[in-house]
Amino acid sequence: MKLNLLILFTFISTISLAQTDKKLAQQLQDVISGFHGQAGIYVQNLKTGKTAAINADTLFPTASMIKVSIQCGLMDKIEKGEMQYNQKLVYRDSLLYPGEDILGSFKDKDTIQLSKVAMLMITMSDNTASIWLQKLVGGDYINNWLQQNGFKVMRVNSRVPGRESIRSRYGWGVSTPYEMCRLFTMIRQGKAVSEAASERMYRNMIRIYWDDKALSEIPPYVQAISKQGAVNESKSETVLVNAPHGDYVFSVITNHNADQRWVPDNEASLLIKKVSALLWHYFEPQSTWKPAQGMDRYMKNE
Repeated sequence: MKLNLLILFTFISTISLAQTDKKLAQQLQDVISGFHGQAGIYVQNLKTGKTAAINADTLFPTASMIKVSIQCGLMDKIEKGEMQYNQKLVYRDSLLYPGEDILGSFKDKDTIQLSKVAMLMITMSDNTASIWLQKLVGGDYINNWLQQNGFKVMRVNSRVPGRESIRSRYGWGVSTPYEMCRLFTMIRQGKAVSEAASERMYRNMIRIYWDDKALSEIPPYVQAISKQGAVNESKSETVLVNAPHGDYVFSVITNHNADQRWVPDNEASLLIKKVSALLWHYFEPQSTWKPAQGMDRYMKNE
């Protein structure tokens, strides 16, 4: 009996080791070496199953990346018939989140389709739209969906009773690089809420306006879904790439960043670009593509 258990343990351990891409892990370690802050990375080649991880199970603030989970909670309510994707909503001035959001420019009592609010939340990362949808769905509802679907730590913190203390530390949402990638993979595989809901979410997530970091290092003719998150001391991005030789997913999350400037050469922003470029050429070694000369002037998104 003991011998059989030993053989089984050895077999499982061997599989686990085989799944780790040590070469890629070392290259990622080299990229983050010297970074002035905390960085977590998780990468998985969805075709081979091989992974590379650095602080992949460490808790990090998600900032706007948590909006993907709000989208899932919304789709779950729609799937259950409690809401409709094309229903009309009435905007009220009390919903305004200070900033430069598109939805925030609406006048009191203007109407808009829920589908357009969802688009603004994901594509533009519109905070007013996101808070509105979270309010309609419910923070507890979203967190229950996450728990029921096996997410151990990813949660919405803001405007959720009982999560005030963790909000003070991590902000709007909290997750790990691994769980961010798991959520993206579920959507890709049609397993988030339903196949149809996943497809709708996938279509939303390929239309990202904020493409000046990780997406800028992937050819524009290659489809990818993504979500970005940024606050003063944390810049992050999660991406799933439909690459020619197989899909891959990665999440780069930073925290406690020394460089808190909102400029193109912010240290964490450059780290995200470096990781994305490394992964593209690692998984597509025959690709000769690189960003066009002078592209920087077309990437000044503010």
